[in-house]
Amino acid sequence: MTDSFEALTLDRVVKTYGATTALGGASLKVATGEVHALLGENGAGKSTTVKLLSGLIRPSAGAIRVFGREVAMARPADAHRLGIQTAFQEISLVPDLTVAQNMLLPEGPRNRLGLLRRREGEAQVRAHLERIGLSSIDPRAEIRALDLPQRQKIEIARAVFRDPRILLLDEPTSALSGGDIDWLGGLIAGLKAQGVTTIFISHRMAEVRRFCDRLTVLRNGKDAGSARVDKVDDDAVIRMIIGRSLEATFPPRPAPTARPAGAVPVLSGEGLSTVGRLRDASFALWPGEILGIAGLAGMGQQDLFHACFGLAPLTAGTLSVDGRPITLRSPQDAIRPEVGLALVPEERKTEGLFLKRDGRFNGSLPVIERYSRLGLVDTAAEGRDVAAALARVDIHPRAIFTQAGAFSGGNQQKIAIAKWLITGGRVLLMFDPTRGIDIGTKHQLYVLMRDFAAAGGAVLFYSTEITELVNLCDRVLVLYGGTFVDEMPAGAIDEERIMRGALGGSGVTRHGAPA
Repeated sequence: MTDSFEALTLDRVVKTYGATTALGGASLKVATGEVHALLGENGAGKSTTVKLLSGLIRPSAGAIRVFGREVAMARPADAHRLGIQTAFQEISLVPDLTVAQNMLLPEGPRNRLGLLRRREGEAQVRAHLERIGLSSIDPRAEIRALDLPQRQKIEIARAVFRDPRILLLDEPTSALSGGDIDWLGGLIAGLKAQGVTTIFISHRMAEVRRFCDRLTVLRNGKDAGSARVDKVDDDAVIRMIIGRSLEATFPPRPAPTARPAGAVPVLSGEGLSTVGRLRDASFALWPGEILGIAGLAGMGQQDLFHACFGLAPLTAGTLSVDGRPITLRSPQDAIRPEVGLALVPEERKTEGLFLKRDGRFNGSLPVIERYSRLGLVDTAAEGRDVAAALARVDIHPRAIFTQAGAFSGGNQQKIAIAKWLITGGRVLLMFDPTRGIDIGTKHQLYVLMRDFAAAGGAVLFYSTEITELVNLCDRVLVLYGGTFVDEMPAGAIDEERIMRGALGGSGVTRHGAPA
């Protein structure tokens, strides 16, 4: 393959930040018109590569060539002029602006006085959304009013709106599931037919196989191998990603045991409804259990988790802990020792962490009063407990004094989990905790969840990845239309049954404790 047929080439690119090397001589070749997957663990260099190709940072050494010509990009406008557009995983939309305003930034139709022609701009955006299958999204809607999957689709739609020759999709399916992923697959196929080159950054091998022609793996800032997707198996890809064989992605699931007479759930809900989408939902979570929640986006799963953490008031129903009814007016009620609930939220960067503060601050925040007396903080005790929690999630000790935002997404998620381990709570409410995380870090989180349950805790676990629900959970409940329509014990969990229930086709309604 020669450069004349390559849309993009990275030739031994280096990027350093002081003594830290983010890329240590990485090379990449992407043919014109192909869909090329870029894989690797968090911290392997994928995000740095995206920033380089988006014009957000400059390489320290090496060369970048676009359609055979060496280029120097000092700002995003340079990348745009070269036909490179990026849909970022960390959504870059302005929440207080409308869909149309975000799509048209920084340009848009203007009159002779240089003022934006709002109606014409909205019409252009509406036509674009209709062309790419998003006619249900109102161009006049504010971004903050949209849910996460809708915001992710608008992030992608905006990049496509600008007619890219090269499209970078950074974890585009991390917030999508079901039909939304089908939508994205159709969009990628359509762009490929038009000759657009797509770089697809992902941790999901099923989607890599479905969408992509070739793949390249980054490891420790260098390219670890490239291959045609149809010529390499998953085990070989995993070995390239983590540098070793991953013997078992999921930890062993313990055999079910009979519960003692008189046992009660650690957390249960009866007839729960909220002002949102949850209606008449009942469940029981038992000590030692990982209970999976399945459902397509918008079926009430977020309301369920928020209700269990005092973020969404109940309009009907009862929550109980250890068989005792409780009222949660705020998260402060949920994290009280006698209640013991902890939420790992959907958006770690905006809901789970203060990115500009260090691990000590983030880790001790839920229980800071534990270390405070007369307005002074016992920093020695605080630091000791935070360090122990960070060690439990296997993150570098420097996290205690380093801003959380300086870490990869996987390590940020570990910090978000560590802060709840410090509280000593008995129930982890984990809302899609592995979204956008590499396979090695996923394995670590699976082991942590299983160890937490084995020690007597319990995990309520929602995931957009059905494979996780099938292989990790002791039971799975399926949400449809705000209520649970099916319940599966470990031996009966399978992908087809989950999807049938998630689409409303199960016909089985179960409430409360397992059969």
